[in-house]
Amino acid sequence: MTEPVISLRGVRADLGSRPVLRGIDLTVRRGEVVALLGANGSGKSTAVRSVIGQVQTGAGEIRLFGTDRRRFRDWHRVGYVPQRTTAAGGVPATVTEVVSSGRLSRARFGMLRKADHAAVRRALELVGMADRAKDSVDALSGGQHQRVLIARALASEPELLIMDEPMAGVDLASQEVLAHTLREQVGRGTTVLLVLHELGPLEPLIDRAVVLRDGCVVHDGPPPKAVGQHALPGHDHVHPHAPAGAEPLRTGLLS
Repeated sequence: MTEPVISLRGVRADLGSRPVLRGIDLTVRRGEVVALLGANGSGKSTAVRSVIGQVQTGAGEIRLFGTDRRRFRDWHRVGYVPQRTTAAGGVPATVTEVVSSGRLSRARFGMLRKADHAAVRRALELVGMADRAKDSVDALSGGQHQRVLIARALASEPELLIMDEPMAGVDLASQEVLAHTLREQVGRGTTVLLVLHELGPLEPLIDRAVVLRDGCVVHDGPPPKAVGQHALPGHDHVHPHAPAGAEPLRTGLLS
């Protein structure tokens, strides 16, 4: 077995006085596409934000590429797409300027070279935004903002891509573009961790689904739809490593 790209062991996290992650274990190995599923408030976004250090954990261990996250410095190997937001955070900028910011982790002394500009152009082409490169992001639709955020993450040519609800509130045309972009990345061997509310057009790409409920892992294995096809009607499917007391995954939970 290859060294996990992401490894969480016994990770706990609170928001204020409320426990959000209750000792979760999560492993993502090189080349895998893993979907993190669950209802709103289940801890999905908190889990991925803990991986990139945006959420402080109270207990447990997080490792990236075999290195303790607190000592991890090779952030150019990781591309992150946050929950839907404006691409420039309210700051006036062009599409190229926003996507170029994702390349800075690889740039020497903050200066983009020829190879960096080429990577930015490739990222824009991947998400179908090359024709809008010089436009202000203020002129973009919601789906186009999401494409720009994904291009920014791809500009660093990451080995690991983490995406938090990339399809949320995105029009069908942009969903198809994003699904195609993700297929391209998977074909190149990129490891992917996705937070999803439902599988949608990304379902064919998913190798494994990890379902959270109330901050606990209640399923780790085939996506729920596949589980439902093989489980007896009316029976609950529980992953053998689900924590004691965790509620079972019921067929159709996310349908």
